[in-house]
This record gives sequence, structure tokens and C-alpha cells, in this order.
Amino acid sequence: MNEPSDALVFFGATGDLAYKKIFPSLQSMIRHGHLDMPVIGVAKAGWDLAQFKARAKASLQEHGGGINAPALKKLCALLQYVDGDYLDPATFTQLRQTLGGAAHPLHYLAIPPSLFGKVAEGLAQSQCNKGARIIAEKPFGRDLKSARKLNATLSRYFSEDAIFRIDHYLGKEAVQSLLYSRFANTIWEPVWNRNYISSVQITMAEDFGVQGRGTFYEEAGAIRDVLENHTLQLVACLAMEAPAGEGEPLRDERAKVLSMVRTLTPADVVRGQFDGYRNEPGVAKQSNVETFAAVRLWIDSWRWAGVPFYLRAGKCLPISCTEILVEFKNPPQQVFGRSSGGHPNYVRFRLSPQVVLALGTRVKKVGEPMAGTDVELIAQRHPKDEMEAYERLLLDAARGASEFFAREDQVEQAWRIVDPILGNAVPVHPYARGMWGPKEAAKLIIGEGTWHDSSHEANEKNS
Repeated sequence: MNEPSDALVFFGATGDLAYKKIFPSLQSMIRHGHLDMPVIGVAKAGWDLAQFKARAKASLQEHGGGINAPALKKLCALLQYVDGDYLDPATFTQLRQTLGGAAHPLHYLAIPPSLFGKVAEGLAQSQCNKGARIIAEKPFGRDLKSARKLNATLSRYFSEDAIFRIDHYLGKEAVQSLLYSRFANTIWEPVWNRNYISSVQITMAEDFGVQGRGTFYEEAGAIRDVLENHTLQLVACLAMEAPAGEGEPLRDERAKVLSMVRTLTPADVVRGQFDGYRNEPGVAKQSNVETFAAVRLWIDSWRWAGVPFYLRAGKCLPISCTEILVEFKNPPQQVFGRSSGGHPNYVRFRLSPQVVLALGTRVKKVGEPMAGTDVELIAQRHPKDEMEAYERLLLDAARGASEFFAREDQVEQAWRIVDPILGNAVPVHPYARGMWGPKEAAKLIIGEGTWHDSSHEANEKNS
């Protein structure tokens, strides 16, 4: 289906995701000239259209960077609202009437995955799935079995090319820039393999806790919340082979590399929980849910055989950042003796909060006889009016561009990788707030290496 969508329907219209992300994205789409179709919110809140528009205005004030008066005026003109229960066929009958002549609606499921099947069924019974696309918000399942069941459910009512499984990380400018840099430059390919790279580290850190979302986090945990999706998507972008072109070939290569990742075992993972988590509202007093997870994984491919990939993600860590460190092997000989040693060369990609590309290398000290010192060469970007991830992905889905959405096989491969380490497969270790997780995480690093300390930001702040 190549036709652009002619209406946007989002279920869960009065919920948290809509308030924090969708309304701000809609305003930005209007500012950039990318939205000119009806926007229909669906929820069971007992609201009318005026209350729905007031909710949109409040969202833009709090999360949209302020109100853009012309954009808000146009957004309010586009907004419509259907109030009803997702289990009631009358809700979908009313939606079909509200859609009017729209032939290619885009349905966004900003609702719990447990409701995906019922909503998809309601859309089909009311003919709202004809010529339509559907966006499924993460988490897409809770494990491999539930992901397969969910895929089978959606596939009964929508073809695979009409299903858009959203992982907003793939819509981030920095992540797409990382992918672009890999394949738009010749400097990486000769050294981007097991012959030169000794290890890869990916850190996804937050310096805050669960922020009142204890009930949600009890159901998710760090592995389900970010490691299974965001960090594995970064692994795929880093380790994939060059695609034949844009579009589906990109998804083919991401799926292929994930299929080569070895299934994790308990020996590959360390789980942690920050002190005080059990005192959070909605959290069980004896909870063993992890707020930190670190894993060591292997990719069984010719390019990456023997190269460990270290992933960690957690809350209440020293800083908030997402960073990738690709460390190279040492030279085969130290020509200048011990003074030519130092830290191995590396490439550091910081994806947030700044966008940074840094090269770690070694140079001669001024005046010293062939003595060296480690330096970092930094390129930093400060993009203005950057397109946010949800805006980009909503626009892509409306156009039918699926390359930055997860395909069925990618989702199932990601769950296959983490399935054996879900739940209480390994113990959870306590760690103090402001630390880099429990000390046990250091045992995952092979040899004499250590986790990279991502809190060293002095050069970036002063550059």
C-alpha cells in the first residue's frame, strides 16, 4: 500500500503517552508543514471535544516547548474525539462514522499491549482496518511467547506491511546519524570488524528513579523496558552489514544480525536494584525487579566472532546519557617502549543528551623524548529545531515508510535473545544511588578491561 494516510486515529488519547509525546509531535508536524488530516482521539474518559482540546493545549504548554498559536489553532481544527469503551462495538461504529470518507486511516495504539487484540478486532469488525495502517507502541509483548501471540493476533487483521511496531529510539536523529555515518563514509569499513575491534560497550543511563511509575516498572524492569528493545536496536545498527539500499533492505540487515546474536544465559547478566526502590509507590516491599541490568553478548558472525558486546542500562546512575564506546586492539608492538602504551584507541558515540563523535588516540608529549599521552578528538553537534523521534516516526508511518520500525522477525529475535534471563533467573544486587550499578557488573568484562566511565564530560562542556 503506497497511498499516504488520510486520517490519524490514536487510542489512549487521554493517557500519559499522548499527553507527553503525541500532542507535542502533532504541533511540531503542523509547524513543519507535515500534518493536514483529521486527528481523532479515542478514549474512555467521559469527555467531550472541548475537554479534549483543552487537554491538547495543556500538553503543549507543559511538554511541547510552549504553544505556537497558529499551530494550535490548526491542530484544534483537525481534532475530533470519540469517547467509548474499547470492548464495545459501538465505539468502533462511531469511529467509522467519524472517519467519514477517509480511506487510509493510521491507527496508533497508545494503550497497554493487553488491549491490542481487542482493538484490532474492533477495527476489523467495523471495517476501519480496510486500507489502514496500525502503529503498535512498545512493549511489544512480555517475552517470546507473548510476542509471537501478539504478532499472530495483529496479522489476522492487518498485513505485515501495514503493521508499524514503534521503538522511538530508531526515530532519534542521533541514532539515524550513527547509521548514516557507518555507511556513508569509507573510513569505518576497513577496521569495523574482529581484526581491529576488541570490544563494544553500550550504556543507557538515567540519573533519576522510576518517577512515580512504580506500578509500571514492577511489570517491566530494566531488561524489558530498554535492554530488549532500545539497546538491541543499537547493537543492530552498529553490527549490521551494509544494506542493498534504503527501505526494506535496512530491516533485512537489522533482522539478520539479531538472528546471529547468541541467546543470553544467566552467566551473561548482572541485575541490580537501587537502594530505596522498594519504598516507591506501587512497588512490592520484597520486589526483585531490576532497575539496572548489564549483559555480555556475542554475535556469531564472520565480522564479529570473538568480540564481546557489553550492554548496561539503569536508573539512579551518576548521569543521564546514552553512549557507545568501540574499543580497538592495541598495536602489535610497542615501538617506543612502555611510553607508547596507554589506553587503547576508541571511537565514542554519545547519542544523548549531546550528540558527540569522539576519537580516542595517543600523541607525543611536547618536549619529552618519545613519551605519549592519551587525548580525545571531539566533534560535537548542537542541532536546532531537531525533529523529535515521535514526530519523525508518525510522519514515516503516514507515508508507509517502515525502515525505522521493528519488523515481526526483529521483535521475535530480540525476545529470543533475552528470554532466558527474564524474571528472577539471576539474583538482584543492591546498589547505591549515584553509582554505576552493583559492583558485580564488573565481572562481566573479560580480561583487564573495565566499564567506561561515561560521566567524564569536561571536554564536551568546554568544547
